[in-house]
Amino acid sequence: MPPYAYVALVTLLALLAYFWMGLEVGRARGKAGIPAPAMTGDPTLERTIRAHYNTMEWLPLFLVPMWLFAMFWDERIAASVGVVWIVGRVMYQRGYVADAGKRSAGFMVQMLAVAVLLFGSLGRVVYLLATTGSV
Repeated sequence: MPPYAYVALVTLLALLAYFWMGLEVGRARGKAGIPAPAMTGDPTLERTIRAHYNTMEWLPLFLVPMWLFAMFWDERIAASVGVVWIVGRVMYQRGYVADAGKRSAGFMVQMLAVAVLLFGSLGRVVYLLATTGSV
């Protein structure tokens, strides 16, 4: 298997989840009867848009550390934590669309996944620099 194939697959799955969220915005827009470029007027549409945008805001915080974790620690662990992030984002989106107050569980799942990847890769890079002088 090529190196980083698991992380590449999880990257593509994350982008597919983001693509699905974009389709959900279009579906909510059609259901509400609010044509583009309007962004307001229906609470469900507004929550769907916000969940989609919030996912876009978190993608760099997720993708970069996942790849670094895979390179400096372990690809399979990085990919596994990446799947947890995707599940958390889907939970977040479904909860937020239903009611803004129901987004917390999904947010916590995805935030913890990012924290593991971000601080895990940062810690490993700092350790390698401190002990060997190079990464």
